[in-house]
Amino acid sequence: MLEKPYIVILAGGIGSRFWPYSRKKRPKQFLDLFGTGRTLLQMTFDRFLGISQADHFFVVANQQHYELVKEQLPEIPESNILTEPLRRNTATSVAYACYRIGVHHPTAKIIVTPSDHLILHQDKFLAKIQLALTASEIDHRLLTVGIRPNRPETGYGYIQYHLEPASKVKKVKTFTEKPNTKLAQTFFESGDFVWNSGIFIWQAKSIIHAFEKYMPDVAEVFEEGKEFYKREEEIAFTKKAYTLVKNISIDHGILEKSDQVYTVLGDFGWSDLGSWMSLYEHHDLDNANNLVEANALLYDTKNSFIKVSPEKLVVVQGLENYLVTESDNVLLICQLDQEKKFREFINDAKNKGEDYV
Repeated sequence: MLEKPYIVILAGGIGSRFWPYSRKKRPKQFLDLFGTGRTLLQMTFDRFLGISQADHFFVVANQQHYELVKEQLPEIPESNILTEPLRRNTATSVAYACYRIGVHHPTAKIIVTPSDHLILHQDKFLAKIQLALTASEIDHRLLTVGIRPNRPETGYGYIQYHLEPASKVKKVKTFTEKPNTKLAQTFFESGDFVWNSGIFIWQAKSIIHAFEKYMPDVAEVFEEGKEFYKREEEIAFTKKAYTLVKNISIDHGILEKSDQVYTVLGDFGWSDLGSWMSLYEHHDLDNANNLVEANALLYDTKNSFIKVSPEKLVVVQGLENYLVTESDNVLLICQLDQEKKFREFINDAKNKGEDYV
């Protein structure tokens, strides 16, 4: 019987562009954004359960969200909830989880996935994952899932790959972080660029080899942790370990440096659900292109997102391209496509009091 892959869910984000619904105490991955009764974290678990098993799931999350993970995913062992004492970006999160798995299962196949993505076509998605799992059997290969772009998006990173028509698995040429509008247009028109989904597939020994080669300081830290994993001392170890490593993404730390990175190309209705705008784009709209999740009366209003507690009657007149939403003690009214302003909103709200963020 083939060993099922391990699934590492990265759940350490703060979801700032979904403020005020997403807060420090309960970021967006722990919220039910679609009204399905399942949070984004739970939807991610559901997505992979068909190809794995509950005790093969690991969740990497901030230590203050341990109880939330435990509550929302009671199926996984509590020891598989890996808590981070500090935010140190994805290279550290990946290293912690993959060293933890690799200690006992060096040939294990591992899928690393964010906790806040939307996948509309599950069968197509899993077919690409299976293709990548097979490709990862070659030693040292690191696989990523690339998304065929449908617009010159500036909010995503891009992967350029070698044009090899006969191969379903493409060797990666370059990684580019979020480009400007002109460059994004060039990438979109070129035909050999895809969006970087942030979904990765590899064997434990392959990613550990990459850490040893390209991030030896991180490799040394988590190699020393082997004697503490799954023991009471693990929490104390991680508190120290996280002070010793840099704040860097897995893309910058390893994937941009390695010559063993490959991609499989996907087109399965993907979104990273990074903002209110992305959520708006994945819902059915009314005749005026409004998304209304409220008891509302709208007049001369179009292309807007109204999300307010049904206990209130909301009357909106004369808005276009606006977001109107409330959560607890915050009412937010802003232009729907101004997600770049949210950092400013949150910083200023924090100055008003910690209870607002």
